[in-house]
Amino acid sequence: MRRWGSILQVSFTYVGTVVGAGFATGQEILQFFTRYGWMATLTIGIASVLFVWLGIKLMLLANVAGAKSYEDLNKLLFGERIGSLISLFTLISLFGVSTVMLAGAGSVFSEHLNLPYQAGLAVTLLLSYVLLIKGMNAIMTVNSIVVPLMMIFSCIVVWNAVNSPGSANWLLLETGYSLQRIWFAPFLYVAFNLTMAQAVLVPLGAQIDDRSVLFWGGLWGGVGIGLMLIAGHFALSAQMPGIMNYDIPMGQLVLGLGSLLPLLFVLVIYGEIFTTLLADVYGLSLQLEQRTRLSYKTIVPVVLLLSYGISQIGFKALISSLYPLLGMLSMAWMVMMMWRRTPSIRPN
Repeated sequence: MRRWGSILQVSFTYVGTVVGAGFATGQEILQFFTRYGWMATLTIGIASVLFVWLGIKLMLLANVAGAKSYEDLNKLLFGERIGSLISLFTLISLFGVSTVMLAGAGSVFSEHLNLPYQAGLAVTLLLSYVLLIKGMNAIMTVNSIVVPLMMIFSCIVVWNAVNSPGSANWLLLETGYSLQRIWFAPFLYVAFNLTMAQAVLVPLGAQIDDRSVLFWGGLWGGVGIGLMLIAGHFALSAQMPGIMNYDIPMGQLVLGLGSLLPLLFVLVIYGEIFTTLLADVYGLSLQLEQRTRLSYKTIVPVVLLLSYGISQIGFKALISSLYPLLGMLSMAWMVMMMWRRTPSIRPN
């Protein structure tokens, strides 16, 4: 039972690290899959296979290398100099995403809970500090709560879409986009998400002794991501093309379904923002600990306070310029991950 509990924790942590706020709102699913019509069902299958294969491989490589942070793994993949540069760029990107996630948490409080924006920042900072100081075990526990909530929400929107007039759209929708763009989308999506997920998956892989737990956790985590992608695609396709006009498309799927579901949706959005913030600050702090020799417990509050300061003015312009470059680097990173031989899953 303890072993299965560990496998579930690894799988939930994997899902929670990849499935961020963009996924929960439905915007990522629309942009990378649903707008490409019926072929999105096939490209989601490709993405799911990649998440299973490369998620397992990432954690096993980290375990074999004894990687303390994603910088150690990048040096293994790219060599000392290039690996260090890629890790530095990833560090900057993680800080940018952390700032945006914190600002997003404040927005959830102000726009959906009718509470002050600053109260949302303060509550999120306090909870983040308490959990981050406890380390990986606390992050795994939070994901074990948030991810099942997200899965419940996915089931609800699918159930609601089954009897809608457009329920067959996921198999019938046509698209005007080029085949190159459609078939490149799942590779870019997986590469970008796994590059960012290194922040948690690398130290997670290094900390767990039993490699078979990492294997099964990565397998079920990748399958879980794939099922949630297809569930979101099915529900969103039923409302195409009108659903493309909304910033939070998933929010439109729960309108008119009583007061409980919209509240659940808000909790899911906040939970996904929160788990992304925890993952990014954790990975960022571990790398800064290696680079500066300051203690982890000293770095965490400094990173959180810096994120708080920048969240007052916003960080979206910088993120929009960083993401395309990170996407290109992510593809190079994924190719190197594919090239590396998969380590044995036998326990140490």
